Amino acid sequence: MADRAAVLKPRALRPGARIIVAAPASSARPERTDAGIENLRQRGFTVQPGPNAYRKHAPYFSAPAADRLHEFTSAFLSPGVDAIFSLRGGYGSNYLLPGLPLEQLRQHPKIFLGYSDTTTLQTYLLDQLGLVAFHGPLVAGDFDREGGVDEASFTAATSGGLVQAGPEHGLRPLRVPAGQGSVRGTLYGGCLSILTSALGTPYEPATEGKLLFLEDVEERPYRIDRMLRQMMLAGKFRGVRGFIFGEMLGCVSPNTEPDLVERVILDVLSGFNVPIAFGLRSGHVSRGNVTLPLGIEAELRLDGTPTLQSLEPAVIS
Repeated sequence: MADRAAVLKPRALRPGARIIVAAPASSARPERTDAGIENLRQRGFTVQPGPNAYRKHAPYFSAPAADRLHEFTSAFLSPGVDAIFSLRGGYGSNYLLPGLPLEQLRQHPKIFLGYSDTTTLQTYLLDQLGLVAFHGPLVAGDFDREGGVDEASFTAATSGGLVQAGPEHGLRPLRVPAGQGSVRGTLYGGCLSILTSALGTPYEPATEGKLLFLEDVEERPYRIDRMLRQMMLAGKFRGVRGFIFGEMLGCVSPNTEPDLVERVILDVLSGFNVPIAFGLRSGHVSRGNVTLPLGIEAELRLDGTPTLQSLEPAVIS
């Protein structure tokens, strides 16, 4: 696990910055890829699709693992590239982990933006190198649709500002223990099912002691229960400062109360006397995907207007 003092920040994005659209996991429909790339170009960036951006490889990958590893590492190591944006999630990023040239990547820190399956890569690079992770919009998942991106947080996270999210981004309190209306810690997390799947491997996440953000999509409440309990039994909630859950889009069961997943969360985490927030739209969301910089200090305030605020820039200006 990277030491707090060893946090590695990439350079900020500037107008004309060169972005590589990489596909470390699954492929996307070409028209969605086109729309996302065009959106980014309209923002003033120089955007280049990676070699696998338009490929499809059976049964559900964008390309063979060796090609996906080459695309990803080449983008990071190229001095002419300013950032890597994930095309989409899906499945397959874990194939890249054993081949990542960590010491070389350390010398070329870059913004790496994405969520879902890319949580595997983001948390590993954060734990091993201290490289700040950018949990936010996908090219063919958010940038390709109107209203898919929360503009303020994307701009702040990638240009050197401070990210702030509140009720307008879905954030609300689930539980506020007495005297703990405000907590600080290192923001960390990502897609719950991806984090859970890494347990027991050399790549398991270092969630302990963090301000922990967890999100997922279309998982029945009993599965959320099972994953949270697995994380807890593995000791991954030890010392956690507070929990922030995502929108949890589609995490419902037929013929049950719509707030069942919230009650499941409160029940599983009943032994943790820390603040719990819910509903933050980052990752798998209905609209306005919030960009969260992971690996930097942040504050969660639930006494009054709910707010998640980064306390330091995520990039070097």
